[in-house]
Amino acid sequence: MSLRTIHLLGSPVLREQSSEVGTVDAEISQLVTDLFDTMWADDGIGLAANQVGVAQRVAVVDVNDEPSVVLIDPVIVERTGQVRGEEGCLSIPDIFGDVDRAQRVVVETTTLEGDRIKLEVIDLRARAIQHEIDHLNGILFLDHLSPLKRRMLMKKWKKLRKGRTGFLKEVPTAAARI
Repeated sequence: MSLRTIHLLGSPVLREQSSEVGTVDAEISQLVTDLFDTMWADDGIGLAANQVGVAQRVAVVDVNDEPSVVLIDPVIVERTGQVRGEEGCLSIPDIFGDVDRAQRVVVETTTLEGDRIKLEVIDLRARAIQHEIDHLNGILFLDHLSPLKRRMLMKKWKKLRKGRTGFLKEVPTAAARI
């Protein structure tokens, strides 16, 4: 298991537009493995590469009992419906807000084998994929909130971070969390 350090709100890499991967190689495969390991260790359902300091278009999603999703150079090609739901983020711990998202999306992505495929997803899985693709575009869920709600959550974030420096969070291994 290889855990990566998670970048927190304030880290410049979270606002970067991630670059395309192109060819899937051993380095990208390892990054995907590390993203899953880090996400699971921190009890998340999605994680984008820039959240671990790598500004490349790679993300992973694992929701409930549905198959895990690897997103490499993903593009949403279709959106339908709209639903509001609560979102949080491993890069902004303990902060949550209601965000409007498409209920169903079709995403075009590259597999670890290098094949380009389309996935149709709904509900929480669709929400998580949209959230992670936003990360790859330098967008945070806070950006979807009203200015008032965003100010309230930023005030709470600053209070939670009082006395702390830096924008990195070490993810504890499962044994260390028990």
